[in-house]
Amino acid sequence: MTYALTHDHALRRFDLAQDGVPVAHALYEERGDRLAIYHTEVDRTLRGRGVGAELVSRVLDEVRSTGKSVIPACAYVRSFIADNPEYGDLVA
Repeated sequence: MTYALTHDHALRRFDLAQDGVPVAHALYEERGDRLAIYHTEVDRTLRGRGVGAELVSRVLDEVRSTGKSVIPACAYVRSFIADNPEYGDLVA
C-alpha cells in the first residue's frame, strides 16, 4: 500500500492518505517548539492493520526533521513511543 502524509499547518493536522484517499489523521496544538499531539484516528475499516502506527511514525519523523519535540497527549501516541524507543528522544 502506498501512503502519503500531508501537514496542514493552519488546521494543526496531519493526514495520512492511501492512494489519495484520507485514511487517518492526527491533531495537535503548538506550544512553542513542541507539538502536543492530542488525538489520532484511523478509518474504522482499516483499524488493526498498522495504519495508526504508520501515521504516528511518519508524524514523529516529520517532527524530528523540524527539530521540534512532542508532548504525547494522545494515549495511542504515548503507547507507540513506549513501544518504539527510537522516538523517545522527541518527548518534551
